[in-house]
Amino acid sequence: MNKCGFVALIGRPNAGKSTLMNSILGEKIAMVSQKANATRKRSNAIVMHKDNQIIFVDTPGLHQKEKMLNQYMLEEALKAIGDCDLIVYLAPVTDSLEHYEKFLEINNGRKKHIIVLSKIDQVSQEKLFKSIESYSKYADKFEALIPVSIARKVGHEDLLDTITKYLDVSPYLYDPEDITTEMIRDIYKEFIREAIFENVSDEVPYESDVLIDKIDEKKGIDHIKATIILSKDSQKGIIIGSGGNTIKRIGKAARLKIEHLSGKKAFLELFVSVKKGWTTDKKFLEEIGYK
Repeated sequence: MNKCGFVALIGRPNAGKSTLMNSILGEKIAMVSQKANATRKRSNAIVMHKDNQIIFVDTPGLHQKEKMLNQYMLEEALKAIGDCDLIVYLAPVTDSLEHYEKFLEINNGRKKHIIVLSKIDQVSQEKLFKSIESYSKYADKFEALIPVSIARKVGHEDLLDTITKYLDVSPYLYDPEDITTEMIRDIYKEFIREAIFENVSDEVPYESDVLIDKIDEKKGIDHIKATIILSKDSQKGIIIGSGGNTIKRIGKAARLKIEHLSGKKAFLELFVSVKKGWTTDKKFLEEIGYK
């Protein structure tokens, strides 16, 4: 009588969805950034909980912007809502109800959802109780509200137990030994993008992407070649930096993330290419995987 199902992680940009998924999984597979709108595609994490299988679907934040890339990101979140068995709506405890109310309009009662009130370690008990009380006006809309601290791993077990309660009896959809459905090249790509977000400011991270050109797996070491795609010529100097210092920092940060996941050494070679206006070029977006 095992249970199994897809659970979409939904919320505003920078709410902490990827951080929550990595924390529950106990392994870093999704990129995390303090900057908003870092997640661009859906990604899956397979979590086994008391002989039940939960497939978490990380999604881009719910937002509205003009660029074609941002439109794709919103569509990814909406598809996850349509395809999932249950929604976990992530709401930082300091948020107003405005974001949740927009989500209610989008969901329109189509899928059951649980509210996760996150970052509770950052506020007083009084503030926490007030936040919980503010959601009570919508008590008929959600199945449960669970306070969680990702940093302190508080509420994780309660969340998994509650999710399982609302999933259907089903055989496993994936091998219980697997932790994700993502291809390794897609995970490495996200690690390099994360390193760009960590080491470069302004608009550059948002107008950059990464293509994994080649992965050559050898005994004891992986050789990886990747190209950083930029939108403007002026961004190339920023990414490379004085004497190549910035791209060296990006490469080192990404390499360490890759080695932590793979458990062996990695040699990462980064190239830089400019494709002007790629974020609004529908054909090019499709070519690099944004379909």
